[in-house]
Amino acid sequence: MLAYTSDAAFEDVVSEVKSKLESSGFEVLTDYRPYDGASALVVSSNDLKALSNESKLSGFASTLRVGVNQVEDGVQVSYLSPEYLGMAYRIESDMDAYTQALAAALGEGEAYGSNKGLTEKKLRKYHYTFGMEYFDDPYVLGTFSSQQEALDAVRAGFAHNSTGVSSLYELTLNRADTSLFGVSMTGKGDDDSKYYDDAYQMSIVDFKEHKSSAYLPYQVLVVDGDVLALHMRFRMAVHFPDLSMMGKHSFMTLMPSPKAIQGALTAAVNGE
Repeated sequence: MLAYTSDAAFEDVVSEVKSKLESSGFEVLTDYRPYDGASALVVSSNDLKALSNESKLSGFASTLRVGVNQVEDGVQVSYLSPEYLGMAYRIESDMDAYTQALAAALGEGEAYGSNKGLTEKKLRKYHYTFGMEYFDDPYVLGTFSSQQEALDAVRAGFAHNSTGVSSLYELTLNRADTSLFGVSMTGKGDDDSKYYDDAYQMSIVDFKEHKSSAYLPYQVLVVDGDVLALHMRFRMAVHFPDLSMMGKHSFMTLMPSPKAIQGALTAAVNGE
């Protein structure tokens, strides 16, 4: 959703958006700056954290994301539709209250992202095409004997690794033994690591008039001793449903990215 475009300075808009979100009852967990002129704000609330009680994977829906992007004619403020996210992540609770809260804080705005749109039935069983992963086909980055052992490993690994993966926030969710991390991924400047680099990925997919920095950051869910992340072939596809298979701005250009992301996150979890 494109909430509005402002002619104010970029940093002023970011500060304004943070204030509006906090005044509406959201907790701002991070202000991630993946590249110049882009901010990805991640927010949560007690009610959002409670969504984790629905299923083992529903904790992925416990945050919402707002993007602030400098463009030629001003600064865009946008957010991912909570109802869209809820359907894609198979949430049974009504997400309309979060949609209304964001609309009240930032503006109802203009929907974009999919020219034809997707039905609720398709979203709840979404995959890009034959052979591609679904919501419940996540990367398994590690399995530990206890939740505490998993958390200790993840915290240590994100703090010290050679892959350029860093923790942006850690959120303890309402479901027992469930925590959600947001991570940044920065490549080493070589051809191999660029495929998991946040800025490089966005340079390929976020090329249209209305920007989508609210795709970021990637999430890692630690639940019942398992360390999980949504598969890139599902996550990117559901956030960019009109992305073509071929061409400069396409999945083909990022063909090495799913494996690269899995490798970088797995290595980071294991402190490599």
